[in-house]
Amino acid sequence: MSMFSTVGGKVETLARKENTLRKLERLNKALRHEEPDRVPISDFFWGNFTRRWRQDLGLPPDANPYYYYDLDWIVTLPNMDPWIRPFETLSETPQEVTVRTGFGAIMRKDFALPMPETSAWDLDTFEKLQRAKFDAPDDPRRFHSGGDNQIAGVGDGFERNSPPWLDTVKSLRPDFPVYGSIIEVSECLTRLIGQENTMMWMGEFPDEMGEVINRLGAYYLAMTKAEIEAGAGLLDGLVIWGDVAYKQGMFFSPAYWRKYFKPWVGQMVAAAHAAGLPVIYHGCGNVQAIFQDYIDIKVDAYNPLEAKAGMDALELRRRYGQRMGFCGNSNVQVWESGDRAAIRREVLRKLNAAKGGGLIFQSDHSVSSGVSGQTYDYIVKLVREYGNYPLKLAEYDEAV
Repeated sequence: MSMFSTVGGKVETLARKENTLRKLERLNKALRHEEPDRVPISDFFWGNFTRRWRQDLGLPPDANPYYYYDLDWIVTLPNMDPWIRPFETLSETPQEVTVRTGFGAIMRKDFALPMPETSAWDLDTFEKLQRAKFDAPDDPRRFHSGGDNQIAGVGDGFERNSPPWLDTVKSLRPDFPVYGSIIEVSECLTRLIGQENTMMWMGEFPDEMGEVINRLGAYYLAMTKAEIEAGAGLLDGLVIWGDVAYKQGMFFSPAYWRKYFKPWVGQMVAAAHAAGLPVIYHGCGNVQAIFQDYIDIKVDAYNPLEAKAGMDALELRRRYGQRMGFCGNSNVQVWESGDRAAIRREVLRKLNAAKGGGLIFQSDHSVSSGVSGQTYDYIVKLVREYGNYPLKLAEYDEAV
């Protein structure tokens, strides 16, 4: 999972606009596999894309794609760091900064490059991981206080002192369906000890690592419930972040995932559903081996369905019917090409997966700085033109 630009825009009232209620109805109908008025559209935007988009389209410095295009939903990030604490600055120049975060990760952010580098972790042995004690999952600071946190602060951009999560939810609620979000254990481990250590220790200490996974699973399940409670009825859904695969397949065996990871994801989904919140699961890579499992635990929609990892929403729709919603899958590498004919084919072909509902149109991960402002503008206009029900997709109409 990558992080994207922070959305501002304070609004004094929590009253929802009629247009926002229409967007919410559109989104929820799609997730119920009903055909709304049109296919919902939104995305996750790199900060560098947003800056390029403003420049390409000649927009003011505070222009925001969510507001400019009146997109259909938005995701918010509470503080999910195991240790709630300010970043410790280890070195800093005008070109880059290196910090220690609330995951105990040492991260170097070169401001000229799109993503940070994690070079070390405080929990650098299995014994340290086993002994680690974390701040309470329901600590009110996660939801009600501003401050540094790794997921919101160190990504394609760099931000100190992120605003209180609940304030962000309240500021966005009048204009968008607002989802909260939570990481699951696989995402935590990547940030807490690194992907290499995660897989090595699974191989060396499979049962003991399973005990750690269960402890972290209980921890983030408790945090999920605390976030829903702190949201106090203001959330419209929940995103669960959890990468378990790469381009060719899973990082580890499906059997190990099913034994240790799946039960906790299922409980997180159940907690959200008990509060009336639909769930979108974000997992990168090729997850074909366990896609049915996400259906079994009643995930409402899967994101991002990376086309570059062999995921194809049309093939998945043909295989699984309307048992799973899709959020994403439009190939951002095609978007980056700027080739209008190829982009038109990519957009219209993927809209076939929206037949009968069940699709939120987005990129197959996030909108990078390689996408021009003119290209994204063109894509939104295509979806708004051809994404009205009943769908008429011209020469790209396919049976699903």
